[in-house]
Amino acid sequence: MAVPKKKVSRSRRGNRRSHDSLSFQTIVECPNCGAEKLPHQICASCGFYNNKKIISLNKSTEDKTT
Repeated sequence: MAVPKKKVSRSRRGNRRSHDSLSFQTIVECPNCGAEKLPHQICASCGFYNNKKIISLNKSTEDKTT
């Protein structure tokens, strides 16, 4: 097995791990309804994307109840 010959210092270890941190998820406001959504995604509350209605959310919920 490979065994390190010398101890890796805290600064070298930190430099290696500097890109491993998590970033915050970007949340934007839907221009149609004002709900929070992810960018470049269809709005989950109104079904609009790029000021166009892509999916009808009311019809799909009515089908599930009947």
